Amino acid sequence: MSIEVEKPVLEKACREMIETILLCLPNALKGTIYRIGKTPELIAERITSGFIDEKRKKISWGLPVKSGYNPPGKPWVEYRDEPRRPLEAMSWCVEKQRSWTAEDPMHDARSVRMQVEGTREDFHHMEPVLVRKLDLNLNMYSSEYPKDYKGDVIWKESEYVTVAVVKIHFRPHTIRIGSHETIVIKKLSRSLGTELLSYQLRQDSLKTMQAYAKDRLNACNILADSLRNTITKSGMIFSLVKQEIGYLRDQWEQLLLQDGKDKYTKSEAIKDLHDMLMGMGNGQEDLRKDLVAVQNRFLELSLPPEKGENWVVMQIEERWK
Repeated sequence: MSIEVEKPVLEKACREMIETILLCLPNALKGTIYRIGKTPELIAERITSGFIDEKRKKISWGLPVKSGYNPPGKPWVEYRDEPRRPLEAMSWCVEKQRSWTAEDPMHDARSVRMQVEGTREDFHHMEPVLVRKLDLNLNMYSSEYPKDYKGDVIWKESEYVTVAVVKIHFRPHTIRIGSHETIVIKKLSRSLGTELLSYQLRQDSLKTMQAYAKDRLNACNILADSLRNTITKSGMIFSLVKQEIGYLRDQWEQLLLQDGKDKYTKSEAIKDLHDMLMGMGNGQEDLRKDLVAVQNRFLELSLPPEKGENWVVMQIEERWK
């Protein structure tokens, strides 16, 4: 795991640190911060660079036109120490988790330009930005950490992982190993590590909250579907029960009529009412159609005696008056 915050947030934090160093250290000329990616790739990627003008009032931002550390960056296997390959200060800072100061560029053992081209680089200081493994929930002795060219796991005995590297360029012959400038940069690097960790924790919290909200929404949707299915099934059951009760009531009425003396059924009564309407002659067609519709509706209902009587009084008798 590494510090994986959003690019704009990361760049803003890096710019603020570079600006602080360039404005506070009068001999500082340029600052660059590299992000060290997740293990085991450990891609070193240049995030931003700042240059201060001669009057030390304005800082220009941007990345060099050509650099192996420009996005997408350089993986660990390409900059770690290996035989027959130029040694890099980046490898020292990442693996050893210690600073590197080029106080004498002509004799800098880790100057790639000096080793390859024979020309010196400028005076600079590089400082690793460290975060405790415990704060990132990492295993202290995990075998997933990157390895050196011999196959040995780096950071094995360290409590920290390297998440970034700060590089500050100085005026010639103004920077020394262990000087005041290096102490300031080291302290600010620790502050940057704490700031990046806080961004990481906040981002993780937001992701957790979003995942929780999504799970809660899914649970609500599942519950709603279950309730809808239950209500639908209940409605169907109620409708079937109602139909069955109506059927049983019709059968009960038929049995009563068969055993009773009065054979005058509901359908016969409605038929007589229809006949009476037809015999009333022309006129009031709307009322006649309304009565026929209501009387036919009564034939479709299976109501208890009391409700049936009330229905006839309210719906049929009132219209006949």
